[in-house]
Amino acid sequence: MKVAIIPARGGSKRIPKKNIKLFYGKPIISYSISMAIKAQIFDKIIVSTDSEEIARVAKSYGAEVPFLRPEELSDDFSTTTDVINHAVQWLKDNGHICEYVCTIYPTAPMLQEKYLKQGLLQLQDSDATHAFSATSMPFPIQRTFKITNKGRCRMFWPENFTVRSQDLEEAYQDAGQFYWMKTNQHTEENLFGQDSIPIILPRHLVQDIDTFEDWDRAELLYKALQES
Repeated sequence: MKVAIIPARGGSKRIPKKNIKLFYGKPIISYSISMAIKAQIFDKIIVSTDSEEIARVAKSYGAEVPFLRPEELSDDFSTTTDVINHAVQWLKDNGHICEYVCTIYPTAPMLQEKYLKQGLLQLQDSDATHAFSATSMPFPIQRTFKITNKGRCRMFWPENFTVRSQDLEEAYQDAGQFYWMKTNQHTEENLFGQDSIPIILPRHLVQDIDTFEDWDRAELLYKALQES
């Protein structure tokens, strides 16, 4: 069985009700649900939430909400891993054995079905345990700097100050959209390791949404994609 699990807590602090806030006219969680449905690769699409309001919205867009998340998995210290493990165990306890689980974040409006499918196919054809969305860094991390407590600059790697950008190794980051795993081989080891396959997304499809500024930028990116 292949299951999509969308973790959507109700207590967002920086952007109140972030997971159901209207994004370009629709609740933002609806984009993740709709793309999971469109991909046609999941036996179940489940939203794990502690909120009755989120549950109603999720169901209206076609997701299942077979349980409300327990209180101990709904505070600021609960991890995504804890939430997904709880959902997988609930499914197992209710007679549904998951072979592949895909965690899809509820704030991923630029998610595209082809990358979801690519993640599953590459994971199935490998001995890896995970496949997840990633993207390249827009600037060489080897030339980044920090700001000291005196308000001055200090490079992390001063030896790279005069090195040309094209001579520095390219770096990548988590795109924060989806995470496939084989449940029978799942471990708690670092996701960014040798047992994971990065599915590389173009940077124009990636935007973290943690602040109102992020939200506005994501809507502009989404609008540009719709008009292109």
